[in-house]
Amino acid sequence: MSDNLPPSPAAQPRNPLHGLTLERILTELVAHFGWPGLAERIPLRCFTQAPSIASSLKVLRKTPWAREKVEGLYLFMLREQRRSAGGPRS
Repeated sequence: MSDNLPPSPAAQPRNPLHGLTLERILTELVAHFGWPGLAERIPLRCFTQAPSIASSLKVLRKTPWAREKVEGLYLFMLREQRRSAGGPRS
């Protein structure tokens, strides 16, 4: 019944989120979009009212749908950066 176990870390070699902390993802998004741009794309109060990494992490850790949106936006940002750099397309 080992089919119910999550994949081991070695089983995710092509997962761009593998090994990244939520803090790093959020920090890179803020550096790229800024708080206003992040709030525009994902409407959360933690991004609009006195935003900080710490307060946003608390919300994202407790709100799975918001975390999924942040991770999705991060993947979108990576794709856009690859396209603008002329890198290989996935």
